[in-house]
Amino acid sequence: MSRGILVTGASRGIGAAIAKAFADDGDRVAVHHRTATDTAASVLDSLPGSGHLLVRADIADPAAVAAMVEEAVDGLGRIDVLVNNAALFVDEPVAGSRRLGHPVAETSYEDWVAVWRRTVEVNLLGTANVTWCVARHMLSVDPPVGLPQGRIVNIGSRGAFRGEPQVPAYGASKAGVHAMSQSMALALGTYGIAVTSVAPGFVATDMADQVLSGPEGDQVRAQSPFDRVARPDEVAAAVLYLASPGAEWASGAVLDLNGASYLR
Repeated sequence: MSRGILVTGASRGIGAAIAKAFADDGDRVAVHHRTATDTAASVLDSLPGSGHLLVRADIADPAAVAAMVEEAVDGLGRIDVLVNNAALFVDEPVAGSRRLGHPVAETSYEDWVAVWRRTVEVNLLGTANVTWCVARHMLSVDPPVGLPQGRIVNIGSRGAFRGEPQVPAYGASKAGVHAMSQSMALALGTYGIAVTSVAPGFVATDMADQVLSGPEGDQVRAQSPFDRVARPDEVAAAVLYLASPGAEWASGAVLDLNGASYLR
């Protein structure tokens, strides 16, 4: 039975792989993006099946989030699964350095405040706002016969537990995503909506390429006994399972996807 799926941050990387996995499974996907319209359109064109659509919003803008979810609902008819993948990692190297991020010893107070604010606005507050809008929709519109009330899967990070000294705002925001997921699992489970999250380590995406292709790349790959990082399709496969009707009892779980590079 075809479901309506909203995937945020689906113009590339993990999000694009997730959109493809659902489309391959026969579902209809709303491909969300912020500014990469051409790239998102290419993802849309690559999806098998029909009924897919593009939606656009800056996840940090609450009004834009509400409008985007409404557009996705109009296009899909109902959102049966939400995948919160949109996130900001880091935009630029440290000033005067090749290293990415905002390490406390090298970052001005002005830059520190700005990057923390923007990262939390996108990664945590934006995710929370999309979740509210979609959850309220799931509660107000009955699903097709045979489908559960809803599934929400949030993309967190290994960095929420292992620590991110170069990008502490990112690690902290993803820790918040995991905590929010578990709170929502308790809040929404009584209505039949299961909420889970995944915690990938490094994944071979554009966002991680500056690290993986640089001098630290071999060290990052060596963190796993498999001597590699994850592929986007491996994360997508886990999301597809957690979003399935049969995965209800996983609600509240945080699934580590890091190739045994960090154990807890």
